[in-house]
Amino acid sequence: MLLSLSRATTVYRTHTARFMPSVYRAYTTETDSQNLIEKIVQKYALDLPEGYQVKSGDYVTIRPHHVLTHDNTGAVIPKFKSIGATKIHDPKQPVYALDHDVQNKTDKNLMKYANIEAWGKEQGVDFYPAGRGIGHQVMIEEGYAFPNTLTVASDSHSNMYGGIGALGTPIVRTDAAAIWATGRTWWQIPPVVKVQLEGKLPTGVTGKDVIITLCGLFNKDQVLNTAIEFHGKEALKGLSVEDRLAIANMTTEWGALAGVFPVDEATIDFLRKRQRRIDFTRFENKNLVQPTKGENFVHPRINDQTIQALIDHPLRASPHATYAKTLTLDLSTLSPHVSGPNSVKVATPLAELQSQAIPINKAYLVSCVNSRASDLKQAAQVLKGQKIKEGVEFYVAAASSEVQKEAQEAGDWDILVKAGAKVLPAGCGPCVGLGTGLLKDGEIGISATNRNFKGRMGSPSALAYLASPAVVAASALSGIISGPVSTLAEDVKPAFSIETSTPKVSSEATAAAAAEVLPNFPSIIKGEILFCPADNLNTDGIYPGKYTYNDDMTRDDMKKVVMENYDPNFVNLVQGGDVLVGGYNFGTGSSREQAATAIKSRDIQIMVAGSYSDIFKRNSVNNALLLIESPELVNDLKSEVGTQDLTKRTGWKVEIHVAEGKVVVRKENGQEKLYKVGALGKSVQEIWLANGLEGWVKERL
Repeated sequence: MLLSLSRATTVYRTHTARFMPSVYRAYTTETDSQNLIEKIVQKYALDLPEGYQVKSGDYVTIRPHHVLTHDNTGAVIPKFKSIGATKIHDPKQPVYALDHDVQNKTDKNLMKYANIEAWGKEQGVDFYPAGRGIGHQVMIEEGYAFPNTLTVASDSHSNMYGGIGALGTPIVRTDAAAIWATGRTWWQIPPVVKVQLEGKLPTGVTGKDVIITLCGLFNKDQVLNTAIEFHGKEALKGLSVEDRLAIANMTTEWGALAGVFPVDEATIDFLRKRQRRIDFTRFENKNLVQPTKGENFVHPRINDQTIQALIDHPLRASPHATYAKTLTLDLSTLSPHVSGPNSVKVATPLAELQSQAIPINKAYLVSCVNSRASDLKQAAQVLKGQKIKEGVEFYVAAASSEVQKEAQEAGDWDILVKAGAKVLPAGCGPCVGLGTGLLKDGEIGISATNRNFKGRMGSPSALAYLASPAVVAASALSGIISGPVSTLAEDVKPAFSIETSTPKVSSEATAAAAAEVLPNFPSIIKGEILFCPADNLNTDGIYPGKYTYNDDMTRDDMKKVVMENYDPNFVNLVQGGDVLVGGYNFGTGSSREQAATAIKSRDIQIMVAGSYSDIFKRNSVNNALLLIESPELVNDLKSEVGTQDLTKRTGWKVEIHVAEGKVVVRKENGQEKLYKVGALGKSVQEIWLANGLEGWVKERL
C-alpha cells in the first residue's frame, strides 16, 4: 500500500514538475519564502526532493498528524475493508468521536454506534462516545489538533483547528479510508490569502461578528478554495482563542479550505489553562492509556514538554512570504452583525434588523462554532434572572461534556436552564438537521451555529439567521431579532480593503502538455446540457442532511432525492447521459460525498460549472464524477437560457474533448461555439477508470 501511494505521489508531482519547471527551480533556490500554511505542510509532506520547499499549487503526499471521523466512521469502515485492508496503519493517527446523530436512540443507530466502538477497540483507535461532545471540540480539548500541526477530518468544519494554530482541512470518507490503510493521502496546497486585522473590537462585538462581517463584505468568492492566514499582532491580542476558534470554524462558510491563526501568548495561555483542567479520571474509555495506580498522570498531547516546544521552536510566516491576496479589516469599525436569512453571504448590522422587529419562533445555542464555555457565559449574562419569551423555544447544547461541566461550575448552565432553555446532549443535533427542535414550515429561527442554508435546520420554507450567543439569547428573551445592548451607531460602516497579487510565472511554467487519453477512457463525452443556474448551490441542496447518516441509502434511493432541497422537480427533468451545468461555487458546504455520488446516480458522468467548492471537487474526483470549469459557458447560459428556472433542459448539445481541453456546444438554432477549458489529466483519468480512488488504491494493493 505504501508503494501504491508513492506511485500516486509520482503522478501528481510529475504533473506539477511538467507544468511548472521554472517555478520548481525558484522554490528550491529560495532559502525562506514560505508562508505559515506552506511551512506547516512542509513538516507533513512525504517523498520530497532534497531541499525542496513546498508552495501553493503543489500536489503533495501528506501524512496528517491525526484524522478525525465521526458518525461517518460507520461508512468509512466498509470502504477500508473493500480496498482489501485489514489493519489500521497507525492506530494512534485516527480519532473516532460520535457526535452528529446522538439524539437518535433507535436500535439501528445504537447498533451502529456500538459497532463503531467495537471496531475502534479492535484496532486500538482512540474513541469518544456519544455525549462526550462534538468531535472538533474534542480534538481541541484533547490536543489532537495541536498548534503547528496538520490535522484533517472527514468533516468540513475541521477548519476550526486553525483557531489554535493548527492547519485543519477537510478530507472525504474515501481519503479517510486511505489514511487508515496507509497513513497518507494527497492534497493540493491552495492559494494562501493574508487577512490583516487592525484595531480592537468594541465592547459587545465578538469573533462571531468578525466572521459574519467578513462573509458579508467579501461575498464574491474572493477566498474560495484558498487557505487563510490571520495576521495583526496588536489586533490579535484582543481576540481570545475562543473567538479565534469561531472565526476559523466559519472560514468554511466563507469558502476557504483552512483558516489559521498564529501561535502567540494567548495560544500558550489557553493550553496552560486546559492542561490544568485535565484530570486523568476522565479517561474512562478502555482504548485510552491510563496511568498505573499512584503514578502521576501526564497527558499524552497537552503537557509541559509539548507546550514548551511551541515556545522554543516557533513557526512563523517568512517576512518574504507571498500571498495570492491581502484583505484588511479594521476591527474597531465593527458592530454586531446577523447573517441571513438562509445565506452566510448576507450580513446585516444588528441595529438595522432590530428596527424591523422580526419575530422568531426558535433560538439555538448549539454547535462547534459557538457553544463553548465563554459562549454559554455570554448568553447567561443576558438571561440572568429572566425568562425566555412565551412562544419561543430556546435550545442549548454544550460543545462537549467538558464545556458543560465548566459552565455548570461557573453557574452559567443553571441560569440558562432557569430561563427556560431546552437542554440537548453535547453534540451536533439541530445544526445539521437532526433530532429535536428543527424549524418547521414558515418558522423563523436565530442560531449561534455556522450554517443557515435553506433546509439545513429543518423545513426548506423556514428562515434561519446566524448571530453571536449574546444576540441569540437576547432574541430569545424579546421574541424578535435583537441584541442585549447597542454598541455602535447604525450608520457605522466596517473599514476594509482588498489587494490582489499576481504571481510571476513564466510562460514555460504554464505551458500545456500534449493531450493524452488513456486506453478505455472516453476521448469525447456527449450529452444535452441540463442547467441549474444557482450560484453557491450547497451540498444540503444537492443531498439533504437528513439522509446523510442513513448508511442504507442505495443508488436507487439517491436517485429519488438528489437536489431535493434545491429543486424537487429536478428528478423529473434529469435524463441519463445529461451534462449537468451549474453556477459558481457549486457544491459549497459540508463534506458529504453523497452530493457527488447522488448526482452520479442519475447516470451523469461529467459536470460543468463556473467554479466548484474544493471539497465537492475532491469528492467528485474520488468517486469518478468528472468535473470541468467554464465560466464563459455558464455566463452564456445565464444570458441566453436565463435563470428563472431552478432546473432547465436547454436543448443545447455538447461535446467535451476531455484531454484536449475544449467544449463544443451546438445550440437549438444550429449555432456552434467552442470553449477552451482545463484538460482532464492522466491522474484524474486513472481514478475514473478505476471507478474512483477506492478502486484505484485497491488495484495497487
